[in-house]
Amino acid sequence: MAVKQRIRRALRSEIALTVFLPTILISFGQGILMTTLPLYAADFTDSYSMISFVVSAAALGTLLMDVPAGAILGRLGLRTTMLGGTLLVCMGTLPLAFVNDIRMAMALRILAGVGTAFWGLSRHALIASSVPVEQRGRVLSTFGGVNRMGVLLGPAAGGFIASSVGLRPSFIVAGSMSLLALFVAHRFVHDVAGLATGQPGRWKVVGKTLRTYWRDLSAAGVAQIFAQMIRTGRLLIIPLFAINALDLGSAQLGLIMSASSMIEVAMFFPAGVLMDRFGRKTASVPCFAIMAIGMALLPLANGFWSLLAVACVVGVGNGLGSGSMMTLGADLAPPEATGEFLGIWRLIGDSGGFLGPIVVGTVAGLLSLRGSAWALAFVGILAALTLALLVRETRTEPAVIATGGSAAKGV
Repeated sequence: MAVKQRIRRALRSEIALTVFLPTILISFGQGILMTTLPLYAADFTDSYSMISFVVSAAALGTLLMDVPAGAILGRLGLRTTMLGGTLLVCMGTLPLAFVNDIRMAMALRILAGVGTAFWGLSRHALIASSVPVEQRGRVLSTFGGVNRMGVLLGPAAGGFIASSVGLRPSFIVAGSMSLLALFVAHRFVHDVAGLATGQPGRWKVVGKTLRTYWRDLSAAGVAQIFAQMIRTGRLLIIPLFAINALDLGSAQLGLIMSASSMIEVAMFFPAGVLMDRFGRKTASVPCFAIMAIGMALLPLANGFWSLLAVACVVGVGNGLGSGSMMTLGADLAPPEATGEFLGIWRLIGDSGGFLGPIVVGTVAGLLSLRGSAWALAFVGILAALTLALLVRETRTEPAVIATGGSAAKGV
């Protein structure tokens, strides 16, 4: 027992340095952008659709690179992939402070999204390869909580920076956080023996992974698309509703977003306990049902306090699902093709992440921001129902068993 406890403490210490610390830094920078990026895009155009494209451009870059990142991880190794991704996030953020063209701003956000694909996949693969399944829910929910801790102060900091010295300096601060994360990753991250490195032909592995695990990827993938749509959509519609419908200031918006993030942080521990003790669905299904309720209530907000209450309801739901989609993907990922499977898994989720802001912008342009809120509420209901009815429970059912033995033969 003492040996197991020492191993667990060593594992927690390693994960804290290689994943949690750089995640806090990067997520703080991204939290700043939650407040300032929609306002920055609004300086270029009055079109909701164009604003939504700027906000979702990073998701597009991630979407395009998810599957290639899985193959690259299998070839170059975890450390190189993580460092390269962190550098690209910085390169796609810092120059926003000096750009005066909306097309260039979109290109930079796409570049940052490409970096996020490498960074996100490498940290996901590290946890999936290093953490035992019986601890995975708590570790990944803690990861989700750590990510939210970084975001917690980011929106308020972004609002303070924007109201004090302008929008553009916020991108310098956000980019600097990526530079610090790069330094930490360079110092502490090492390649994991269980992940393939230096092996050619990884694209063949991607193809075979699709053929072998298509059932898991299709059912759980649909659920994840809906889940990520409401998660990313909320990050656009709440700022737009605050500024355009309620005429709130950037500092007030920052406080609202930070309060929502604070609620999310408080929920990560119970989310992990629920997933590991009672099953993954006990956290994920209520998560998106509660978020749907919050989105349905958004059109009723008529001022700072009511919008704050709605944002906190959404925060409760999102926090309850802390790490849920990552845990589901890690449960399903085969050991012999972890990077490739997770690359496909993240592609599916990031498709929803890309579509969320697009749905908000398109529906707002055709109808109204209130119509966008109701559309996102419907998406949240679909996510909860799909997870409850179509996705199998993975807490005690490894993917190699559930696929009837075909997966046990490997990729």
